[in-house]
Amino acid sequence: MALFWLSDEAGAAIEPHLPKNQPGARRVDDRRVISGILHVLKVGCRWCDCPADYGPSTTIYNRFNRWSRRGFWLKLLAALVDVGVVTKSTAIDSTYIKIQRAAFGAKGGDRRKRSGVRVAAGPRRSMRSPTSSVVPMR
Repeated sequence: MALFWLSDEAGAAIEPHLPKNQPGARRVDDRRVISGILHVLKVGCRWCDCPADYGPSTTIYNRFNRWSRRGFWLKLLAALVDVGVVTKSTAIDSTYIKIQRAAFGAKGGDRRKRSGVRVAAGPRRSMRSPTSSVVPMR
């Protein structure tokens, strides 16, 4: 499996936006960890299956989680768009699904059903049971 590494241009663009002077253990190479995060997201594997070349999988997972909670990824994307390293784009799902004719009511057409609110507000469509209004005799 081919590994994914950030280019020198992308690494240089990201560097000024990385959090600095954070409390805790000494940080490992940010570029290596970010490359590992992007690898997991790109390939779709589990965090624990991330290749060891990127560093410990727990470090990669914890960094992704922590930075996600802080909104780092959105800020980083905006900064990279401003610099022109990446373009902000929108993806549209182009999934093609073949369905049967009967799935959309081919026979009988498209019948509209009344909403639950209108059904509750409208007149009852059934009669009351004759036994429910009978008073027991003493």
